[in-house]
Amino acid sequence: MKLSAMELAQRAQVAARRLAKLPSADRAQLVLDAADRIERRAAEIVSANETDLARARGENAAFLDRLRLDAPRLAGVARALRDVAALPDPVGEVVESYQRPNGLHVERVRAPLGVILMIYEARPNVTAEAAALCLRSGNAALLRGGSEALQSNAALIACFEEDFVQQVPPDRALLDELLQLEGQIDLCIPRGGPSLIRFIAERSRVPVIKHYQGVCHLYVAADADLEMAQELIVNGKTQRPAVCNALECVLLDREIAASFLPRLQKAMPQVEFNAEYGVEFLDLKVAVKVVDGAGEAIDHIARFGSRHTESICTRDRALAERFIREVDASCVLWNASTRFNDGGELGLGSEIGISTSKLHAYGPMGLRELTCTRFVVRGDGQVRP
Repeated sequence: MKLSAMELAQRAQVAARRLAKLPSADRAQLVLDAADRIERRAAEIVSANETDLARARGENAAFLDRLRLDAPRLAGVARALRDVAALPDPVGEVVESYQRPNGLHVERVRAPLGVILMIYEARPNVTAEAAALCLRSGNAALLRGGSEALQSNAALIACFEEDFVQQVPPDRALLDELLQLEGQIDLCIPRGGPSLIRFIAERSRVPVIKHYQGVCHLYVAADADLEMAQELIVNGKTQRPAVCNALECVLLDREIAASFLPRLQKAMPQVEFNAEYGVEFLDLKVAVKVVDGAGEAIDHIARFGSRHTESICTRDRALAERFIREVDASCVLWNASTRFNDGGELGLGSEIGISTSKLHAYGPMGLRELTCTRFVVRGDGQVRP
């Protein structure tokens, strides 16, 4: 296993160096070529996915929904890849530029991270989108999906050029060896349930950006437009309940709770209302709590939130700004659905995930979040006194 891990990582390192030499247009073309292959091989990919779905019989509806690929979803994947290819290239972007008193010209410039190990579960569309984001930003990708999507992931990875994107077999011992290769793998991104992420964080010597669960709240203030609040809650909870930015808890100000809650229950008859706080249901369930003002709402979020997505519905700008300032989350919204915390919706193109840690990236991770900044210094013979 140690030798297998080292071989995967070394091939990825060589591929990353090759990518670093490619012009931006060539990296974009690698992504466009993969999109074309996905469309040409759609029937083959759907067939592979059907094999995975057959093995997953008995799993819950949310799990099967995340796993499923069909012709419309594959068309969406190909569109997402083309959108990534069309995005501005962050590599080489000058973030800051200034002149020192001694004449040195200093720049901070974006550069690829290198080799990215992505670990995720169930959603094979993540395979294609993560690969595209890595390629476009000049990074080699090691993709370790779950065993439940093994055939689907293999069919998708085969659409990318070999070595730039490699599939890591879903073997726990192999993963453990990869996590020790801190000099060869530059970043690990786990995306899945809390137990998976805890395992990675505890075992890894490679830097880890965590994508923990989304326990997302919406606070309806006393002065809120209740028509708007209802629309935000219905959209956040029912539009796609099995995703990480779905609404999981509604905080109702006491002044409007008695009249608004029955109306909300009537608007979502398919949704189970309960008082299980701090839970990511990923289902047609929502927790409700009545709070005495914004202070209690903010305290509740601090205790039960997951630093993913939090929203407030209010007409009061000062109250909204207080909520934005005091709530710690990767995305805070005012009068908008939690479903907007998404790379595509926020203008990043596709995303590799939503970071709930604060190691260089917080929120959806697009192309820029897959780069670092380094210093480039130009002089004319200066030496340090």
